Amino acid sequence: MKISEWMKQSGVAFGTSGARGLVTAMTDAVCFAYTVGYLKHLASRNEFEKGMPVAVAGDLRPSTPRILRACVAAIREMGGEAVFCGFVPTPALSLHAFGRGIPSLMVTGSHIPADRNGIKFNRARGEFLKADEAAMREQSVALPYGMFKADESLAVDIELPPVTDVVADYVERYRAFLGADALAGLNLGIYQHSAVGRDVLVQVVEALGGKAIPLGRADSFIPVDTEAVRPEDAELARQWAQEKPLHAILTTDGDSDRPLLADHAGQWLRGDVLGILAARFLGADAVTTPVSSNTALEKAGFASDVRRTRIGSPFVVEAMMAAAEAGRQPSVGYEANGGFLLASDVVRQGRKLAALPTRDAVLPMLCALVSMREQGKTHLADLLAGLPARFTLSDRLAEMPTLQSREKLQELSEAPATGARVLGFIAACGSLEQVDETDGLRMSFARGEIIHLRPSGNAPELRVYVEADSPERAAELLKLGLAAVSRWRPEA
Repeated sequence: MKISEWMKQSGVAFGTSGARGLVTAMTDAVCFAYTVGYLKHLASRNEFEKGMPVAVAGDLRPSTPRILRACVAAIREMGGEAVFCGFVPTPALSLHAFGRGIPSLMVTGSHIPADRNGIKFNRARGEFLKADEAAMREQSVALPYGMFKADESLAVDIELPPVTDVVADYVERYRAFLGADALAGLNLGIYQHSAVGRDVLVQVVEALGGKAIPLGRADSFIPVDTEAVRPEDAELARQWAQEKPLHAILTTDGDSDRPLLADHAGQWLRGDVLGILAARFLGADAVTTPVSSNTALEKAGFASDVRRTRIGSPFVVEAMMAAAEAGRQPSVGYEANGGFLLASDVVRQGRKLAALPTRDAVLPMLCALVSMREQGKTHLADLLAGLPARFTLSDRLAEMPTLQSREKLQELSEAPATGARVLGFIAACGSLEQVDETDGLRMSFARGEIIHLRPSGNAPELRVYVEADSPERAAELLKLGLAAVSRWRPEA
């Protein structure tokens, strides 16, 4: 049976970053089949053969160890050697695997709730792109006789291999590039929650001379979304900032490839603003980012080549690699959720940072903090003041079926001006000036404001993105946008 049929039957399909689905749907048999299909695809590209190592790692969700065992079973069935890198950040796994030219996969659902999980597949030296996903769907997989029970759980006992340490090289990557005193004198809170890189982030801060203060460690999984910050996380940051003399608070999403950085007052920075700060610090010539990211990038004027893509790291990777191949270096990319990617090496003050063409949470936060320190700024807010005054916000309408979202957006795209008037957008923002359908429906209005609607690629949610000239106005637009599309819910 082809992987496309497995996906249809299980409901576990590709999202913006790997295969995602309900834990109940991600049975051992499904995860085994997907991993076999993945390796068959790589074999067709001469990136996998019998005897080759395949690196695996996972996040801290309760379902992750079980899924990892199913993936390891598939690797062994295909004649590969599973290398278990432990429960570590996705970029730490990628750094290890890309550096050795071997396949790798990460079991993670990123920021989505614990009742869901996923598998992020990688090529030998880069991310799995959309063309790879399409080719993988065509691979046929049959389950070995006797390996699974009637409920699709493994019938054989599979143990994970001993852990191969990949954290030391990941920490050293940043110490070697920025120096052992790059964060000296900074008191940095580390919001740990259930992020898989919570202890690694402490190690990085300390390796660069900063004082790491762990905060909010959790025993159960917390779905921290760096793009739609939960009210409770906003309140926690404010409380910690009031209680402790902190220069900043750092955290990540579940698999620690997307950052969230708060200033001394506990105000979380937007990921697309953080991306601008990092790209400028690294002296980027080419910057690739999704269409939903803050337009302050173009207005800042430091990058000679700006490329806008659909939302999702595979699209960003493809475009930023093309920029690098065209000689536009350093070539970097970032997403509105903060994940930062390097298509080419960066040399700064005689120190080289090797390319890592996958999302990383650590680098952009370090770039902002070191930049603040080097410029003699007291607070991150002082650093932000040097950027053009454009402010973005986003949130999600939860429990909104993807099919319903697509149908409503199709109706809106057929008569955007009429639809925008019905939704109340024109009354609030002026006439509709431009519509961009690169990913979802992005509407620009006469007053320079933007409202962007897009179905999530990972969960049954409708994403709402807005942009305005002040944070207060952005908050008003977000409230308006969410209220308007909430009427689209089936029960509304």
